Amino acid sequence: MKKSVCLYFQVNQPTGLRLYRFFDIGKDSHYYDDYANRTAVKKAAQNCYLPMNEIILDAIKKTKGKFKVAFSISGSTLELLDRYAPEVIESFRALAQTGSVEFLCETYYNSLASVGPESEFKLQVMKHKEAVKAFFGVEPVTFRNTELIYSDSIGAQLYEMGFKTILAEGARHILGWKSANYVYNNDLKEAQKVLFRNYSLSDDLSFRFSDRNWSEWPLTAEKYTNWLESAEGDVLNIFMDYENLGSHQGAETGILEFMKDLPAEVLGRKTLDFQTPSEIAKKHASVGEISVPQPTSWADEERDLTAWLGNELQQEAFNKVYALQEKLSILDDAALWADYGHLQESQNFYYMSTKFFTTGQVERKDSPYNTPYEAFINFMNVLSDFNIRVNNAIAEK
Repeated sequence: MKKSVCLYFQVNQPTGLRLYRFFDIGKDSHYYDDYANRTAVKKAAQNCYLPMNEIILDAIKKTKGKFKVAFSISGSTLELLDRYAPEVIESFRALAQTGSVEFLCETYYNSLASVGPESEFKLQVMKHKEAVKAFFGVEPVTFRNTELIYSDSIGAQLYEMGFKTILAEGARHILGWKSANYVYNNDLKEAQKVLFRNYSLSDDLSFRFSDRNWSEWPLTAEKYTNWLESAEGDVLNIFMDYENLGSHQGAETGILEFMKDLPAEVLGRKTLDFQTPSEIAKKHASVGEISVPQPTSWADEERDLTAWLGNELQQEAFNKVYALQEKLSILDDAALWADYGHLQESQNFYYMSTKFFTTGQVERKDSPYNTPYEAFINFMNVLSDFNIRVNNAIAEK
């Protein structure tokens, strides 16, 4: 049996909040930086989404459908693309029509709902499932959680929602001596298969590819395929942020040319093929149960939730947001529900992280805030206004 290469790409554009001051509370309930959001979407479309989608479509045609990939596109991203770059939606639809691309399900707002109220988690999963079907005409059967957050209990909840295949991070502290290159099953739900990311092979493309100080630079498709072919196991799960191909690592690094060469290089080997997550779950039997009692993610060295919930600022914001869920459940107000969803986006909590904050500098360059404290204050100002709107709506009901 051939070894299966599974390429999965995460597509997420956060709905950024505008600078929202204390004096805006109760006076202005438009929370979003429309200009920045439009600019970010247009840039990602030009540098990554459109050229990469064209490369993938061309490879599928040239290989007569043997080249296969999977995508997870958050619902909030679909909204932004539909508003600012509808041509990207069309390019994804063209990929969907090939039958060689699998679209996965996730939380609609790329949120932390899986560690929040169970009812909110289920609502977002079902909302995203419906969105994927509406946009691309396919019903997702595989689940990828926000930032690959996974635990036995989260998997069990998803199993009850109908998802028998789920993606997760191949964290060392979970796998131990075991390899990520096999299919496992959920410790609580034997029939649910878990596909673990090979973080080394994934990060070779996501981060190290453009590093001229890397001992393996420059990386060619032939060299990378040699690594795939020599790796042990049944499956090679290469999971990454889509924007690493063309945006975070620009075309000048050679990453797009690499992706053009990779399909033919892999399919030219008798020992390798490409499979989507759902195909892998059908093709390969589980080699055993894997226990993940505490949530893991693909973030940082710790592979846990501390990038979003590691300090008191983040925990306070998280708890305040989800404390509103019960009140919202009695309201039938689409605008409030939409804002509530966007406030849950994981990036809002990530910007408050102090893990990377040293000597007055934010090491992570993607934050629009000067400090995590500014991120917290801005978010809490927005949340204060939102809370007023919710209470007013309940009083009028």
